[in-house]
Amino acid sequence: MGIATLPFGSTGHESTRVIFGGAALGSASQAEADKAFDQLVAAGINHIDVAASYGDAELRVAPWLKRAPGEFFLATKTGQRKADGARQELERSLERLGVDHVDLWQLHNLADPIEWDTALSPGGAVEAAVAARDEGLVRFIGVTGHGTQIAATHRRSLERFNFDSVLLPYNYVTMKSDYYASNFDALAETCAKRGIAVQTIKSLGAAPWGDRPHTHNTWYEPLSDQADIDRAVWWALGRPGIFVISTGDLQILPMFLDAASRFSARPTEEEMEELVRRRSLQPLFV
Repeated sequence: MGIATLPFGSTGHESTRVIFGGAALGSASQAEADKAFDQLVAAGINHIDVAASYGDAELRVAPWLKRAPGEFFLATKTGQRKADGARQELERSLERLGVDHVDLWQLHNLADPIEWDTALSPGGAVEAAVAARDEGLVRFIGVTGHGTQIAATHRRSLERFNFDSVLLPYNYVTMKSDYYASNFDALAETCAKRGIAVQTIKSLGAAPWGDRPHTHNTWYEPLSDQADIDRAVWWALGRPGIFVISTGDLQILPMFLDAASRFSARPTEEEMEELVRRRSLQPLFV
């Protein structure tokens, strides 16, 4: 069937509903990264999301952009909260990516209340973002975050600044929290009205690692069986109007893309509850 596309907010770009999560490249070799590139091209993925803090991810993506110029909507992020530091990080990102601009520059994990106020006040990172947009170094500006409060925080962020995109967790277990779900739904409604893209992460989140050995390059335990991945990816894609970012592990990427390419309908509540029981799924954020 292939992976469907959707207008990425009001940017004018038709992005694949699955976006490649560049965190998977943080510690990858170029050969491993290039194998992933081939998988993305085969699946038709046309949108890449990286960040200044994702290890060598920006460096690994740079050769892809030379091989396929103009084929990808390119997003990166800054974790800096003040304008000067953010500008320096943007210039570093552009150099590492080997480009003269990025399509989307995002304020990364803007969740802490003090950092939030710093970034969105005069002299903050958002000021650097607007200046960079005016100079043509970035085309659009987004905001990202994790945690139980982030849907509510993003709603506040959109009151402070007209971001072009938001990014936050979305999976079955996370949405069982009435507080999170109500804020996510309200955020999504606002974004739909204002033409703001909604990107989601952690679709395959199974549980925190706890004391167990880490078997994947993610800070949480991901689902790793194809049938379970199918169910979780299909559940996320079953919500119209959102984008789903792939899990940050190259072992899982081909299974994630395979699941997305076969999506037709959302699993039932009973099917998702069976997955929760069998895999002992737990919220990643408490």
